[in-house]
Amino acid sequence: MQVSFTAAEIAALIQPKTVRGSTAAVIHGIAGLSDAGAGDLSFLGNAKYKVEVAASKASIVLLPLDFAGEPQPDQQYLLVENPSAALSKLCSRIEQSLWPRPTAGVHPSASVDPTARVAASATVGPQCVIEAGAVIGERVHLQAQVFVGRATTIGDDSWLMPGTVVAAESVLGRRVRLQPGVIIGSDGFGYEFAEGRHVKVPQVGQVVVEDDVEMGANTTVDRARFSRTVIGAGTKIDNLVQIAHNVIVGRHCLICAQVGVSGSVTIEDYVVLGGQVGVAGHITIAKGTKVGAQSGVAADTEAGSFLNGTPAINYQLERRLVVLQRRLPDLFKRVDALTAQLRDAEKSSSG
Repeated sequence: MQVSFTAAEIAALIQPKTVRGSTAAVIHGIAGLSDAGAGDLSFLGNAKYKVEVAASKASIVLLPLDFAGEPQPDQQYLLVENPSAALSKLCSRIEQSLWPRPTAGVHPSASVDPTARVAASATVGPQCVIEAGAVIGERVHLQAQVFVGRATTIGDDSWLMPGTVVAAESVLGRRVRLQPGVIIGSDGFGYEFAEGRHVKVPQVGQVVVEDDVEMGANTTVDRARFSRTVIGAGTKIDNLVQIAHNVIVGRHCLICAQVGVSGSVTIEDYVVLGGQVGVAGHITIAKGTKVGAQSGVAADTEAGSFLNGTPAINYQLERRLVVLQRRLPDLFKRVDALTAQLRDAEKSSSG
């Protein structure tokens, strides 16, 4: 990563509420508190690392407003409401310099059907395929080997990274970002058992991805059996997630890696699903629900609930049960001992 920022440039970008100390160093890197050296910027994003701030050698440290310490010589503290969010502003600027927007146009190796409409400001990379009737919006960036199926729409300012597939009649909104290997619009997993075999149920619906959605590498979203599979505006999906047919995902949800969502599930707004959560079909995950990692959700949830375990139950209750479960071996030993005492007492009384 080749970057170069003065302290004044960083302060102008992130607009700190308070500045403590000063530094003449030019920032060339970003590092954790314990690993940073002169010329690095670091931040306190988690309170458990607070003890590392005083010893950090970073030239600039982003800190929360309530931090009470003082910087070392030639070191500057920038106090902001949210250090992690402030760092994101800087990283966004770095990203723009590392991956500048390419020159608009269609690469000679790309295959674009004559009936497709590609905006003049869009970029179509090497070996892309755009089928009949597809619409590619303004400033869209299709990197190498992207497939855009028949009658698919890609909204303005979207960015599809190498190897992504958007199958026929899918709709992507504006500013959608798909990491490498994402597949949108693959057939839903639908079969009926008839005459001794599994008969494929045609999947004739579509996928609609609304504005500002991001999806991680190798995530898949299946087309609906009929009607639509929907990913709501602002939702962020991690790597290796499976969204089945006719699922409706609400707005501004967070779905972490390796989550599997079965068919016809409704996930309402602001839901958070931890890594490897499994969701059974035909249920509703209510607004604001949070589900801990590796949990299994098999029933409707209540709005704002925090669940954990398999089957998923109230988080606090599940934690208590885990503690009690660890005590079961001792409990059985005590029960066995009491049983033996009772047996001995019965023998003594009968004798």
